[in-house]
Amino acid sequence: MSETATQDRAAEDVPAEPQPSPWAQRLRRFGYAERPRTDTRERLVPAFPEPGTKLWQMLGLGPELSRLLARASGWLGPVMVAVLAGGLRFWHLGTPREVVFDETYYAKDAYSLLKLGYEGTWPDAKIANSDILAHPQTIPLSHDPGYVVHPPAGKWVIAAGEWMFGMNPFGWRFMMAVLGTLSVLMLCRIGRRLFRSTALGCLAGLLMAVDGLQFVMSRIALLDLVIMFFALAAFGCLLVDRDWSRARLARALPVDEEGWAGPDRTVGDRQGMGWRPWRIAAAVCLGLAAASKWNGLYFLAFFVVLTLAWDLGSRRVAGARRPWLAVLRKDAGWSLLTMIPVTVLTYLATWTGWFLSDNAYNRHWADHRGGTWSWIPAPLRSLWHYEYEVYQFNVTLHTPHPYQSNPWSWLVLGRPVSYYFESPKLGQDGCHSSGGCSKEILALGTPLLWWSACFALLYLLYRWVLRRDWRAGAILCAVGAGLLPWLHYQDRTIFYFYAVSFVPYLCLAVAMMVGAFLGPPGATESRRMWGAVGAGTLVLLIIWNFIYFFPIYTGMTIPYTGWQARMWFDSWV
Repeated sequence: MSETATQDRAAEDVPAEPQPSPWAQRLRRFGYAERPRTDTRERLVPAFPEPGTKLWQMLGLGPELSRLLARASGWLGPVMVAVLAGGLRFWHLGTPREVVFDETYYAKDAYSLLKLGYEGTWPDAKIANSDILAHPQTIPLSHDPGYVVHPPAGKWVIAAGEWMFGMNPFGWRFMMAVLGTLSVLMLCRIGRRLFRSTALGCLAGLLMAVDGLQFVMSRIALLDLVIMFFALAAFGCLLVDRDWSRARLARALPVDEEGWAGPDRTVGDRQGMGWRPWRIAAAVCLGLAAASKWNGLYFLAFFVVLTLAWDLGSRRVAGARRPWLAVLRKDAGWSLLTMIPVTVLTYLATWTGWFLSDNAYNRHWADHRGGTWSWIPAPLRSLWHYEYEVYQFNVTLHTPHPYQSNPWSWLVLGRPVSYYFESPKLGQDGCHSSGGCSKEILALGTPLLWWSACFALLYLLYRWVLRRDWRAGAILCAVGAGLLPWLHYQDRTIFYFYAVSFVPYLCLAVAMMVGAFLGPPGATESRRMWGAVGAGTLVLLIIWNFIYFFPIYTGMTIPYTGWQARMWFDSWV
């Protein structure tokens, strides 16, 4: 057989490539290229990229050790970032040895819960604080019930630190530092799952580690960081639930002779999601957020909508003909019947000390009262009446405060809150400046991070609206849960530090924008290089900005001129 005949025979054995349709051929004239065939299972649950070993080998490690460290990087990287965050947050945690800002309420209420199970009463704040900080210490706590306007969960968290280390500044701030550190670890892992990138996940965690507002709130015994922590934990649980449920749909898809799985109408419309423990865990976390402060309830409302939207997208990808109908029939009912009741039960469980007490405020209000709702147990009616009084207080709080702010100004850092300020003179408290010194703890987000986040949110809005990027939508939803409800209460006395609840999602937004700087995987070498230069410059500037403001985040003694140089705007004073 001749060589030409052999080549012709071989050409006959090669299957002909499928020809594009006439419509596709017309579109090619305008630059359209058909997408390669994809497995629907990969679209439902994208795999995590295999970690590379190039970095470890550049450090001089052997191939085997490099592979081991690369496989461990999914946890090793987040843990290293969390260790950095923890070191910053626990550094001189007990300083200043003062009752700072609203610690005068929450530290004492927490101690009261620890000793009585409910909030008792204290004498005048100056007298009580002086007795608590004195040597020897006196705790002037009375068994008389006290009227408080926030649920007990966040105060129980503070009480855990007081139980371990005593009624002192380190004790009542300890758990805040723990939650602030753990939230950085969680954000690294959440970002990794969201972006399918360990580097971007660790970047998001690093950005939050050097955010001034989250840093300050991790070192002060206020309730808002507790809301942030549990809401972030709920967001992470729902992310895992999303992968969990989509994996069930992927396993149910039929596979053809070539091993490919495509969309299937029966699976998309009728396949049940089964047991969803991560959704229940999210509901517990949301209940704890709401039981710390009521604005945690808004995260429940936003996240219920978010998870139903995710179910809708999952069923559409799986092949549902009418995904809305499939979600209503198979998912919505179970979602509401799990998340809302579990959240309510978790909220009520945090009031156990109040229920078990005979002396707590309004504990026996409903006893021996009749009426339409008399069939409801008296303790629940008493709590309802108490909560109604608290609601009336919160919505009618209009007392002017020098550090109140409008929520429209939060993202641009219009009016930060000064928690602590002193002016030592020369020779006092480490002051070595003849012009005097300043010591301040200012609840101020790292400016370059927050201003970068403003642009990042606009980029995410583009990604969500025009590119249908679910990750951008999820981050925007979480930011909205922390910010948008406050726009309804602009006449109320509100403060910038409430914004700590959505700081993690600002960091995710900036990390996603930095990922766009780096360019897509198929970008040219030059594009990737300049993208890395831009991304690295931005991150280094944010870190420098945090270091620059570090003295006024921690109450360090600095010359008055140095403090004045850090007051970039008159509204920061």
